[in-house]
Amino acid sequence: MKKLTVMLLGLGFATAAFPAVSNAAPFAPANQRAQMIQMRIDQGIRSGALNRREGFKLQNELRGIQKLEYRYSVSGGRLDLRERADLNRRYDVLSAKVRFDKHDGQRRY
Repeated sequence: MKKLTVMLLGLGFATAAFPAVSNAAPFAPANQRAQMIQMRIDQGIRSGALNRREGFKLQNELRGIQKLEYRYSVSGGRLDLRERADLNRRYDVLSAKVRFDKHDGQRRY
């Protein structure tokens, strides 16, 4: 009986620990993030949630980040941690802008 209790207790701890590990978001490569943001911009333009001006501005900003990523990769051959952090921060800011512009109430008519 004691072995069964200890085994069930251990199993309970193990199952409680696994969801925390599996919920951790894996690192998304910068080009994959850029594709996802581009898809969100395109969807916003198609649905009318983004007007042409907003879409054009967001696409230009995305293109600028992609050019910066290229310059970073050419300069050293690989992205170092500082450059990767800078790109992630810029993609986060752009993603927030896309979300804001899609939900700001301005519609294409």
